[in-house]
Amino acid sequence: MALKDNKPVGDMKRVEVEIFGEVYRLRTEDPDGLAKLVRMVDSTMKSISQSTRTFAGSRIAVLAALKIAEDYMQLKKDYDELLQLLDENK
Repeated sequence: MALKDNKPVGDMKRVEVEIFGEVYRLRTEDPDGLAKLVRMVDSTMKSISQSTRTFAGSRIAVLAALKIAEDYMQLKKDYDELLQLLDENK
């Protein structure tokens, strides 16, 4: 994962990132936060590419998106259950 700062645009900075071998030029207010997201997406795609038979980047990206969405939904479910437990104990 490469992250290069370029010129700021207002409060936004232009950055160049690399995900799964592809370079993207993006704008963000939070380059460090974006770098964390890029690392997560890149590592998820690399992990999926090693465990599947496809070499198509778009298919790997969709599978990575599904994996990240699945992880998010599990975290949301756990969070909602925790909130419910806290409400019951008030």
